[in-house]
Parts: sequence; structure tokens; C-alpha cells
Amino acid sequence: MSWLVTGGAGYIGAHVVQALIDADLTPVVIDDLSSGIRRFVPEEVAFVEASILDRAAIEGVLAEHDVEGVIHLAGFKYAGVSVSRPLHTYAANVTGTANLLEAMVDAGVDKLVFSSSAATYGTPDVDLVTEETETHPESPYGESKLIGEWLISDVATAHGLAHTSLRYFNVVGSGRPDLFDSSPHNLFPLVFDALAHGRTPQINGDDYPTPDGTCVRDYVHVADLAHSHVVAARALAAGHGLERVYNLGSGEGSSVRQIMDTIREVTEIDFEPVVKPRRPGDPARIVAAGDLARRDLEWEMRHDLRSMVATAWAARQAAGADYPA
Repeated sequence: MSWLVTGGAGYIGAHVVQALIDADLTPVVIDDLSSGIRRFVPEEVAFVEASILDRAAIEGVLAEHDVEGVIHLAGFKYAGVSVSRPLHTYAANVTGTANLLEAMVDAGVDKLVFSSSAATYGTPDVDLVTEETETHPESPYGESKLIGEWLISDVATAHGLAHTSLRYFNVVGSGRPDLFDSSPHNLFPLVFDALAHGRTPQINGDDYPTPDGTCVRDYVHVADLAHSHVVAARALAAGHGLERVYNLGSGEGSSVRQIMDTIREVTEIDFEPVVKPRRPGDPARIVAAGDLARRDLEWEMRHDLRSMVATAWAARQAAGADYPA
């Protein structure tokens, strides 16, 4: 039997595929390559180039590959862009998830690990976000992820789906030098690109009520994240009950200034970031606890900030002229 990874050619998805292989499980990938990279999927892994909006393609994969469960990562993941592209975001994240769930129900596939997002919380007024923190999404992206969770819960009630949803903030680093983050919206690639092209990275605001005045965010290593996705899949396969939702959080967070300092140390490129005005709506601090995931999903921060930067930088360098794709 196999586990279907939707979005398995993406940065996070490819790490999940590798974690499944390392756990002696058989991954199958469906990805439309709108942001995924084909070479991220190992040659020995079955791959179908298709969108989760293509119901027939999903049905074909589930039937052909004896799928036991699904790890669902496919979707439009850019919160800022989603504000100007709400219809696209809802189609990819809501309609796509509904298509997947319908196909799973029809095929009798009853296990699902959902890649949700801490964007479901919006801007919580707490020092540490827990699973009990109220959800107040502030973008179509965050809203679509929360609706995805609702859809999954409703299908579970109606059809007995075993499931869990994993919420997380900023995913960084690399588990292998040939897997890199090429997002044009994430901090690490933005800083690396600036340095590669002789530009000075920038900080948006240094007058926040934080220890060094810059925003504090929750950064987690992609390999740690992928491991807990696979642990969740194995738990569902074994019939173990899981919580409806888990935060994969660091519990501490890192400031933008700390990240800039660490990037300077790791890359050995001397620079002083330019300080720009605050961006509207940027909260001073968002950090999540990971206690429940530590209890149930072997969640652990195995990489410190320096390791996150070093592995990300090594992958960026290894990509060379092939970056971003």
C-alpha cells in the first residue's frame, strides 16, 4: 500500500516524500508543478502531473496505487498574494480539498494528514499560540485553510475519516542539498537572492516592542516538520487517535535581526540590512507552542537557527544556475 502526497514536488512536500521513504513507506505524488519542481521527486517514486482540481486524476491515482492514506499539502500558499487573488486561492485550497475528499470517500481511503497553517490564527494577542487560541484568519489564504479543516472534520463525522491537521508558521532549512525553498515571498530566499545579486537585504521596522526591536516569528526546520507529518500518518494507519489539530511551533521564535546576523555569519558575506518602515499589519510577535505535537508526533526542534540557515544556504549554493527552477 502507499501514501499519496499531494503537492509532493514542492519544497515541503518533497521533504515529506523523503521522510516517507526513510520510514519504509511508499509515497505516490500528485503535483501540477505550478510551484513544485519535478526533479525534487525521486525517479523511483510514482509521479502524476495533475491538479487536485482534476477529480478524475485523483480518482485514477487512488485506484492505481492502492493508496492507504493521504498527506495533503497541495494548495496556493502565499498569504499576501491571496488578498489580490481570492478566487484563485479558494479554488486551489477549498475546491481542491473538497475534490480530494470526495475522491477519497468514493475510493474508501479513510486516513488524512492535512497541511494547515498558523495563518488560521490571524494576529493573536497572546505571547504563545496554543491549539486553544481562537482562530481569526486575516487573509483569504488563512480563511481557506480553516475552511479546509472544517471540511475534513465534517467528512470525518459523516464517513469516519481518521484525520489530523498540522498548523505551522515559517518553514526553513533543507534536509538535503538538492531540495531548496524557491518561494519569492519567504524571508530566507529573499535574503539569499539579495546577497547573490549584490543587493542589501532589508528589515521592515526595528521599533517593535521586542528585545531588539524587530519582529519575532516562529521558524521551524523543514526536515523536523516532515518527520512529524510521517509520524502522524503512521499513527493514523495504526489506528491511534490523534487530536483534531496540532501546532508545530518552536515555543520561542527568532527575530528578523537574529536571522540577519546568523545569515551574515553562515554565508560570511558582510552586510548591514537596510531598515525600512514597518509594513502595515505586521504583528510584533507570533510564536506557537508545540507541546501536544511533542507528546504525540515526535515533534522536536532538532535544528537551531544556525543549522536552519546553514542547511538552507548549502541547498541554495548547490542549486547554482538551476535556482529557482
